[in-house]
Amino acid sequence: MQDNGLRLDKACEQSPFLSLHVKTREFIKQKSDFYSFSFSQIRQLITAAVDLQMWGLDAKTLWQDSGKKSFKSFFEKYEQIKNSPKEYFRIKTPKRDRKLEFLSIDKEILGFGKCPVASLKTRCCNLLTLDVVEGCAYGCSYCSIQTFYDSKISLNKDFALKLSQIKLNPNEIYHIGTGQSSDSLMLGNKEGILEVLIEFARKNPNVILEFKSKSNNIDYLLKTDLPPNIICTFSLNPQIVIDNEEYFTPSIEKRIQSAKSLSQKGVLVGFHFHPMIYFKNWKEEYEKIAAKLLKTFESKSVALVSMGALTFTKPVLKQIRAKANNSRILQMPLFDINGKFSYPTHVKESMFGALYRAFEAWHKDVFFYLCMEDESLWKNVFGFEYKNNEMFEDAMKKAYMYKIKKYSNESYK
Repeated sequence: MQDNGLRLDKACEQSPFLSLHVKTREFIKQKSDFYSFSFSQIRQLITAAVDLQMWGLDAKTLWQDSGKKSFKSFFEKYEQIKNSPKEYFRIKTPKRDRKLEFLSIDKEILGFGKCPVASLKTRCCNLLTLDVVEGCAYGCSYCSIQTFYDSKISLNKDFALKLSQIKLNPNEIYHIGTGQSSDSLMLGNKEGILEVLIEFARKNPNVILEFKSKSNNIDYLLKTDLPPNIICTFSLNPQIVIDNEEYFTPSIEKRIQSAKSLSQKGVLVGFHFHPMIYFKNWKEEYEKIAAKLLKTFESKSVALVSMGALTFTKPVLKQIRAKANNSRILQMPLFDINGKFSYPTHVKESMFGALYRAFEAWHKDVFFYLCMEDESLWKNVFGFEYKNNEMFEDAMKKAYMYKIKKYSNESYK
């Protein structure tokens, strides 16, 4: 049987122990030694202490020495805090220093294929992704991109040539997104990225090319003639969430204004509420955004509204805790759903349902969908469901193409 010191050393090596403040590390070492905690208990204690530190709390204040009940009592308090709706404050979180590294890499082919998070366990639209850029300059606390690329932003060398070599069936409709491994508009037309992608869309009218972004870097798009099969979509969250969890990103007002400017130019737009985040006053905050969009845009100029809940994989959770930045993003009940961690189903249904009802005026003219959510949610949220992913994909493509063709034949101005 391992002695206390060996168990502690091993647990520290396999956990975000070094992310903790020095005094908290000393506290954990002291309690682990005094109570002879098991390897598993030490790891649980470290993880909880890191979470509390990110939430602005001190693990030491939750601890009460009460013999064998000490460990249980601590985690009861921790779970109570974690499962309570998080409360954000309207104070802009100080922006951290960030060192970004731009690289030019030479891969044989572009990253072109099925959405990497597609799963048969959830209802998926079978989106194809095109990775010209890998990595993101924004610092959203919850983002999975940080797990794969960290602070490096890579551009594929000779991407124009490689893009031209992609073989497409002219008789098939393709829905391709460029915002999976990076933000579609963050770099603008750096190295001719947008110029090449726009020409790709122009030459392939059977492609629905979606630029998904949180950026307001739209100058190049505004001064360029765009084909109708380009859709610009913006990821939205309440400003209080942006302030606390979406570091370095433009405000929601700037994102909506960017969408409005593009819409006035005649570009189809869309909005992604993904991830939706459960926090105190979430309902009122999301409904405010819906009301703003209804007032700002005509439904005929909006192709889509998507919704999806905050969801993590184990590697992303590990990365968030390793960085241990000030964030309340993990202050939530983490339920294992289809191998990922997210809110329980009843919370998701409540959030999606409330937001969908807020968009009632658009129900007949805009394509609404749930992104990577369990099929069981669709019926209760929308009142309908798709039997399989292929039917979902077909309905989405038809809805988008209908608006694209309609735009080609009439003015939205």
